Amino acid sequence: MRIGIVVDSGCDLPPEFIAQHKIGILPITIHLEGRDLVDRRDPQETLEFYRHHRAEVADASTSPLSPEQIKDVFLSNLVLDYDFVFCLTIASSRSPIYENAVKASFAILSDYKPIRAQAGVPGPFSLRVVDTQNLFAGQAISAVEVVRMIRQGVANPNKIRERLEQIIPNTYGYMIPRDLHYLRVRAQKKGDRSVGWFGAMLGTALDIKPLLRGYRNETGPVAKLRHFDDAAERLFGYVTRRIEQGLMTPTLAISYGGELAEVHKLSGYAAMINVCRRKGVEVFESIMSITGGINVGEGALAIAFAAEEHELDL
Repeated sequence: MRIGIVVDSGCDLPPEFIAQHKIGILPITIHLEGRDLVDRRDPQETLEFYRHHRAEVADASTSPLSPEQIKDVFLSNLVLDYDFVFCLTIASSRSPIYENAVKASFAILSDYKPIRAQAGVPGPFSLRVVDTQNLFAGQAISAVEVVRMIRQGVANPNKIRERLEQIIPNTYGYMIPRDLHYLRVRAQKKGDRSVGWFGAMLGTALDIKPLLRGYRNETGPVAKLRHFDDAAERLFGYVTRRIEQGLMTPTLAISYGGELAEVHKLSGYAAMINVCRRKGVEVFESIMSITGGINVGEGALAIAFAAEEHELDL
């Protein structure tokens, strides 16, 4: 059975990994400075976006594909290239992409037969829309695991589905924003009041950085840390200890709203990477998507892994 993977453009994976494993992308449209920019995870376009500081445009907005557009993406080639597709989406609590993909799936499954028949492709086609319950780097954990299972020769979609059901509710996605005021403005624009005006102003004055966590479809602050570099060092230290204690998958995902070289200079990063090598944990680094940058600001750091339920220990 030919099994494929589709993610939305908010999923932070290295471009080489996406290309190597032919991972499909559901693009997200960014309405920015009077024109539309389609986020297809093009690496050069993403890098230029951050180099020109376009993530600082707080009044930008985003539009995911509609159910009809998602249907067209599948019927144009995916129903011919694969027999089963896993469509992994950003947390349903933060975006309508999951809901739109579910709606599209009914039309896809009712319309694919004549397309495959005309192309001479035998057998049925099926798909499963999966809510990753996480954001950005957090989405990458489940996508990498599906790829890993396919490479290992797993041809039964039910086994992959069962594995995802174990991993997704145990995926921890953390993020440190650079600009708390920007984050508040973006949150207000989307109707999210979790970052209040007083808290944003106080945080900016004292250089306090919230540590945000995506976990089981809930996203919110779990700690307050001082100064970005110090906050990153403490986060790296915590992640290093989790790796030492054992992860559920040999995968660590990191994304950053800017040049990755900036992450490599942060204190605690090298020690964490050394532990990953020793423990056989593969590290997937990527520039944060344009979609992510618009929503959380330039210079945000995200990191994710899957582990047994535990308390945050900074």
